[in-house]
Amino acid sequence: MQGFKDIPRVVRLLAAGVFVNAVVSCTFVFVFLYLTGPRGLGAVQAGVVTGIGGIGLVAGNFTGGWYGDRFGHRRVLLAASALGGLTLTVLPALPTALLYAALPLAQYASGTVRAANSALVAVAVPGGARRQAFALVRSAANGGFTLGAPLGALVAAGLSYDWLFLGEGLGTLLLALWTARVVPARGASRTPAAAPDGGLGRGGVWAELRARPAVLVLLGAILVADVVYRQHYYTFPVFLADHGLDARAFGLVIALNGAVVLLLELPAAVALRSRPPLAVVGAGLVLVGAGYAALLLGAGVATAVAMMVLLSVGEILYKSTATAYVADQAPAHAVGRFQSLYAGVSVSGVVLGPPAGGALYTAAPWLLWPLCAALAAGAGAVLLRLSARQRRPAAGAPGEGAQPHAARPAPETGSRPRPVAG
Repeated sequence: MQGFKDIPRVVRLLAAGVFVNAVVSCTFVFVFLYLTGPRGLGAVQAGVVTGIGGIGLVAGNFTGGWYGDRFGHRRVLLAASALGGLTLTVLPALPTALLYAALPLAQYASGTVRAANSALVAVAVPGGARRQAFALVRSAANGGFTLGAPLGALVAAGLSYDWLFLGEGLGTLLLALWTARVVPARGASRTPAAAPDGGLGRGGVWAELRARPAVLVLLGAILVADVVYRQHYYTFPVFLADHGLDARAFGLVIALNGAVVLLLELPAAVALRSRPPLAVVGAGLVLVGAGYAALLLGAGVATAVAMMVLLSVGEILYKSTATAYVADQAPAHAVGRFQSLYAGVSVSGVVLGPPAGGALYTAAPWLLWPLCAALAAGAGAVLLRLSARQRRPAAGAPGEGAQPHAARPAPETGSRPRPVAG
């Protein structure tokens, strides 16, 4: 496809590994059923275990890139994949008491893998092709999950939940082997570039962030948006059930999300690659808000479908674009740390979304969807305004869409390929 020719072969191979791993990485969908079923935990205990696991996932996303800047992103991905794979493989044999440690450990490793993988893509791809590269990897993950979720349901029902954990553990170990094979270690130093703090992360990244206020604004907008976005996993199915639509209806609507993303994400990344990134992200967040606003028209199949289509298109616009923007803004010595900050913020809704949405839906169900719509649209409006301000520079200065760092030599834009960090 035109527009993807600049993506290095190593990223295409990484995307293939992500696809295969995503097919078997569906245990998180069934973990609550596993804990309350075969493991015999009560709903409260199962909620505690899954909640701690969510914290582990967020923590792994926040720290994976920091490790990569210190030790090399390839090494971190290999180590985290091995740790997560081994933990998941032996998890079915562990006593129930050890699940309180094993599940969060596996989730922590998963988050670290996610951040390290994003950093590998960022350092391997020139700045102009990063949106397409992240869209390719996201599409691979979504495609694998679309196949894996129904297969996982068949395995859980026909065999046992234990096979799900075993399959994901082996798949994660295979991802480590695949990464070791396709990502070259040659030419990689312990740190991707000389860092003012020696690569140890002793505050240097905060100075870099303060020098890039647009990145801080983006991170704040994504934090708000992710809490809102993830309500379609948590309170939305409860809303449907309260209005007479059962789990089958929710399953079909979620499948629609996967279909829209798979169909449109890659073409959208190519078509919008020259558009100002903050404007694209802002428009995506506004569409997420519009999706929740559609639920104000009533609870039914038509409004649920409209909500999910709008949400999916918004997701397509903002997720890959925001990831690439953060990578383009990162200085060479802090690519991993910038990616970790974005990765952690972009999954914060896993921890914050369920309690916030659940409490509001219980106390004032009529308020949840208007508030979700207002928060997402407001976050998008902030980014749209910021993008418009950046496109009104002084006479003769470059705009946001034309290499924003060209006039400032300090931050690296990624305008040329960098070696993959080992």
